[in-house]
Amino acid sequence: MRASTSSAAGRPRSDLNATVFAATLRSVHELGYAGATMDRIAVAAGVAKTTLYRRWPSKGALIIDCLIDAFGRIPFEGVDRDEVLSSGIRWLADKIGEPGVGAALAGVFSDAVNDPALRAILASRLQAPYRLALQAELGEPPHRIRLLMDVVTGTLIHRMGMTGEPMADADVAALIEMVLRTFR
Repeated sequence: MRASTSSAAGRPRSDLNATVFAATLRSVHELGYAGATMDRIAVAAGVAKTTLYRRWPSKGALIIDCLIDAFGRIPFEGVDRDEVLSSGIRWLADKIGEPGVGAALAGVFSDAVNDPALRAILASRLQAPYRLALQAELGEPPHRIRLLMDVVTGTLIHRMGMTGEPMADADVAALIEMVLRTFR
């Protein structure tokens, strides 16, 4: 039997994901969360809509994977707890300020309010890994880490929703001071 010399059809998965994720964030940035439909994302990515649905059962699931990719790992930086918390909050504020990211996060949160299946995906795939990493790094119990995540993420998303812009550096610094007082 002769070995096949042809490669598998289609784009490699990682290349396709990168293309779709970039098109997703670009679409959300340009059209808003509601306007970034699976049809429009597929067109922006140069793929068939069926290609998207083979990988992601819904726009919400696609957005969550896109956000996981956009956020990556938390870069714990600093020599003490205050520096680790400060750098983490600045990192999140910067990420939420990237084009499309804040709107995608706010949109999927909003959709999850009335969609228990999406909420379960959001909690298990996006929130849980960050919660566990923060628990390990900070040595705080789960309920305290949830409060930290709620306060920081909620405040940053609220500002984006109310102004359409990321939180200003001076306000991020004030948020950090408030959080540090609670978690010292």
